[in-house]
Amino acid sequence: MPDANWTEVGQVDELKQKPLQEVVCGKTTLALSYHDGRFAAISGICNHIGGPLGQGRLDGDYVVCPWHYWKFHRQTGQGEPGYEGDCVPSYSLMIDGGRLYVDLASATKRKKLPKTSHPLARPIVRGEGPIRVLGLATTAMTVDQPRYSASDALLEVALGHAREQLQADTRLIKLRDLSFRPCEGFYSKAAEACTWPCSITQMDPADQMEQVYEGVVHWADVILVSTPIRWGGASSLYYKMVERMNCIQNQETVANRHLLKNKVAAFIIMGGQDNVQGVAGQMMTFFAEVGCQFPQFPFIAHSRGWSAEDMERNNSEVQRSRELRDGAQALVSRAVEMARLMVEGRLAEPPLARGGRKAHQLDSEPTG
Repeated sequence: MPDANWTEVGQVDELKQKPLQEVVCGKTTLALSYHDGRFAAISGICNHIGGPLGQGRLDGDYVVCPWHYWKFHRQTGQGEPGYEGDCVPSYSLMIDGGRLYVDLASATKRKKLPKTSHPLARPIVRGEGPIRVLGLATTAMTVDQPRYSASDALLEVALGHAREQLQADTRLIKLRDLSFRPCEGFYSKAAEACTWPCSITQMDPADQMEQVYEGVVHWADVILVSTPIRWGGASSLYYKMVERMNCIQNQETVANRHLLKNKVAAFIIMGGQDNVQGVAGQMMTFFAEVGCQFPQFPFIAHSRGWSAEDMERNNSEVQRSRELRDGAQALVSRAVEMARLMVEGRLAEPPLARGGRKAHQLDSEPTG
């Protein structure tokens, strides 16, 4: 019978049934693995942001964190090749009488390699200068085979007016020109697994969603989004973008951190099909949830209705319409004026409110 230094984990025959599992011994969470006829135990808390290693998977002799795929050797606790200096504690095990025991006092030290913060994680400070208008075009099309887009065209009219008549700085991002991965559901694993900047952005330097984050969080005062109507909804690229922006909203509820301050959002909605109100409602709901404010009459729209299947006529109507061009200019004027009031402090930003959601505080340092 082991002495008091050893803590019982469980019956060997039962524990052998899973190659990797999370077990809790007292106050210590372990990632217990069984591979090639041998048990091994390391801390169940990942070095990155505290992910549950025991809920991950085995890749050979490495435990892979389910949150962001960091790897640690199942016996030594060392990081994968190239990151051996990043270690989680490992523990001694013994088998006696068909039962497995762990010596919690045998834990090796947790070691973390110094890490450079992602450039997007810098403090959000608005520099001096004119109002800045970011246009986000969400129309999908073949990049090397351009065609007329009513939503793109009116967005460019609005940006030109902001630049030439309102003396604003402008930028245009066409999502179709960017290569970025869809949201991979880190939030669906745990709220804390959805990070700022996005976990994908931190892991994949080739992911160009970084350009949207930089513009929306650090640069813009006005965010002007244009979309066509596709089967009664916004474009697929719009949804691909906003799903990746969940990491911005998630900071409100998880870290009590407000990333979008003094930001104004407005929308241009064009389509051959109907449901303008539904598209506008979704867009306004999302941008309200990430902390944006809206000018009076925050969108312009055009639709010929459900039964109109002649896109050529729809496009020609937009191209000929002086009213829509005037509307685009008036929309950006309202947005710029509201942003100017907020930036100058004449229109106070409302106090932070999370729509009835309770904020969750992250532990600053993993333990165990």
